Amino acid sequence: MNLCLLCEQPDETGSYLCPGCSKSTRVRLEGLPVLYRGLGVLLAPSAAVSQGRGGKGGPPPLPVAEDILDLRGVMVGTLEDWLSAVRQERGMRQQPARRRGVDGRLDAAVSGLLRHMPWITVSWPQAGQFAAEIRDMARSVSSIVSPPAERVRHGGHCPAKFDGVVCGAALFLGKGKQVITCRWCGTEYPPSSWAALQALISEDAASHAA
Repeated sequence: MNLCLLCEQPDETGSYLCPGCSKSTRVRLEGLPVLYRGLGVLLAPSAAVSQGRGGKGGPPPLPVAEDILDLRGVMVGTLEDWLSAVRQERGMRQQPARRRGVDGRLDAAVSGLLRHMPWITVSWPQAGQFAAEIRDMARSVSSIVSPPAERVRHGGHCPAKFDGVVCGAALFLGKGKQVITCRWCGTEYPPSSWAALQALISEDAASHAA
């Protein structure tokens, strides 16, 4: 009887991944494109910034969260590397048609790996390492896209301005915390400022809608 290379539990099927870990790996793969696009929303603080509201002399440059940009690149590169390794192991020399754009590349890599999952589960000694990396990737990205429950959204976006440009990042009040701190610009909002903060948020939202 083999041990599953991911959960290390006995597996009567004799595969490298037990049925449960094989299924969970497939589910995680299927969810990666959604998580990837969820990261895209976090590349810039808000649409308000990209529209240059409050700017002088034309629209300001779009601020980009470089760590989020890098993470998206790592996701695509990692998935493409795994797909390439699988294809090489299976003796598939002809390269598939390359899709346009980074989003298309990620979708293609995920689709390719899903097609190979039956073989990966049963026949590939690297199945455990592959499944573990997919699991860790999904968990890491999910923790960014969907913050843990203890981080409660206060509502609205940060109205702080820098050189006439609205920050616009989503504001959160951590569970048990008394001060809202903008994760993008670092501006702090103690309870005494919340009424004024809500007024600024409402004013900003009305201006954006107009």
